Amino acid sequence: MAREFELCPGRRVGGDQPCFIIAEIGQNHQGDLDIAKRMIRMAKECGADCAKFQKSELEYKFNKKALERPYTSKHSWGKTYGEHKRHLEFSHDQYRELKKYAEEIGIFFTASGMDEMAVEFLHELDVPFFKVGSGDTNNFPYLEKTAKKGRPMVISSGMQSMNTMHQVYQIVKPINPNFCFLQCTSAYPLQPEDVNLRVISAYQSAFPDIPIGYSGHETGITISVAAVAMGAKVLERHVTLDKTWKGSDHQASLEPSELAELVRAIRTVEKAMGSPVKQLLPCEMACNEKLGKSVVAKVAIPEGAILTLDMLTVKVGEPKGFPPESIFDLVGQKVKKNIEEDETITEQVVENYAKKVKC
Repeated sequence: MAREFELCPGRRVGGDQPCFIIAEIGQNHQGDLDIAKRMIRMAKECGADCAKFQKSELEYKFNKKALERPYTSKHSWGKTYGEHKRHLEFSHDQYRELKKYAEEIGIFFTASGMDEMAVEFLHELDVPFFKVGSGDTNNFPYLEKTAKKGRPMVISSGMQSMNTMHQVYQIVKPINPNFCFLQCTSAYPLQPEDVNLRVISAYQSAFPDIPIGYSGHETGITISVAAVAMGAKVLERHVTLDKTWKGSDHQASLEPSELAELVRAIRTVEKAMGSPVKQLLPCEMACNEKLGKSVVAKVAIPEGAILTLDMLTVKVGEPKGFPPESIFDLVGQKVKKNIEEDETITEQVVENYAKKVKC
């Protein structure tokens, strides 16, 4: 079983702990602080554990030519990519305000640090854990510096290979044991055939001492629920207030009703996972009493007869008698009274009956 660790104060992940659900607001707030607060509240009301954003210090994430690149997409908030990103980027003071708001309404708050300086700010902001976006998972100097901060880490694996993920594990583990990997495919929206949920199982085998989760960019909730059924202990999904808003992430995001349904479905699945022990449960007793079958006499059996299989059959009997699985154990046993045809075979009519114990 994957080890547990405390991801947020008082909230552990891994092992038998419930799935930690991250509502990824990202930059779906349209650069509007009030919308961002509405989205934090929506995440809380829908039952998510954490509201997450994306923080960049743009001059550290992009070089000058990348920021000056013309950006003519229908999703653009400016003539250049730099103008577009600046429109969507909150200031340090705005982040402090958002974190305070999240604390006031009772939901954990964090962000992906999209460059090393953003991680420095988030560390100063005292977020409970660092989220490493897929674009930085193979950024080994970044990983090492982030791990050394000592905060728990959630690391997405979009665009990466298993070989790279082994390298990531070898870099982070000696520095900071409190981290997990998320299976992720970096496409928006993500088609089902590209999800590859079986990677969750591959990660569980390759990294048995850390929790494994899932970051999804598909539409709908079905695949994410399946990921939890496969053992995902952290789940991240993009969220929005309106899928028709401008921005490339909205189409792959969940609206409030979908997020609420996802949370309900996950909690239902977690209850349904239950115990690995197969046994007759108390809730099955009524059905068993009504429809559970017993061994009955196929023919009239005289006192002193030695039971053979052709004397016996299985029916719903009244009263209850030997269960069907005992029929072979009854063969060769002696009866101590007359048994009528169609009568239930009970322990009282079998001489010196001793149930065989299976080893």
